Amino acid sequence: MGKKTEKSTSSEAYSEIGLADIPSEVKFLLEKRNITELRPAQKKAINEGLFNQESILVCTPTASGKTLIAEMAALNTIFNLQGKVVYVVPLKALASEKYKEFKKDYGDKVKIALSIGDLDSTDPFLASYDFIICTAEKLDSLTRHSAPWLKQVKTIIIDEIHLLNDINRGPTLEILITIMKNLVKDMQIIALSATIGNSKELAEWLKAKLIVDNWRPVKLKKGVYYDGTIEFHES
Repeated sequence: MGKKTEKSTSSEAYSEIGLADIPSEVKFLLEKRNITELRPAQKKAINEGLFNQESILVCTPTASGKTLIAEMAALNTIFNLQGKVVYVVPLKALASEKYKEFKKDYGDKVKIALSIGDLDSTDPFLASYDFIICTAEKLDSLTRHSAPWLKQVKTIIIDEIHLLNDINRGPTLEILITIMKNLVKDMQIIALSATIGNSKELAEWLKAKLIVDNWRPVKLKKGVYYDGTIEFHES
């Protein structure tokens, strides 16, 4: 288990968190991807108990490292807590993309499954897998069919959680989260979003630590394009 750090809201405390604070069972992934320094949101997540089963809501810009936070939590759960992980995404295409990426990087260490098919099937084969990637609709079907392995889930990752506000997908996602929270006591929830307006209220509902950060790998500039030229606004 990673070294427990003293909690603080200061940027200095976050900057002290590095690769040494990451469990060895998780560190191999960073080494494989040649990651030598954590991004701000990743440091904050570790500081707030990512490796101690704390639920976390991450609200940071695109490409700020949210997916790696989820992966670190997943690998920590699988190797140290011997529990299952469910990664919920809104689209089948995104589920397939995540499956291929994760399978390539650590499919030799973790049994990863993709479940996006028949909504009337319980997919009993999933009982033998550690890391299950699926859509919200598929997980909703699995809960309604009372898939027995669901009680072995220790971490659930919800990508694009701002879709709770979507009139079509929102109700299903809200009910699904509620069912899973009742089904699995002390389940870790890792929720990810690049944009959400009611982050504090959502974090309270999820009983999660809120991680907010504006860091992005490429500085965002605003400007006006006219007649072949762009005039940027001063930040």
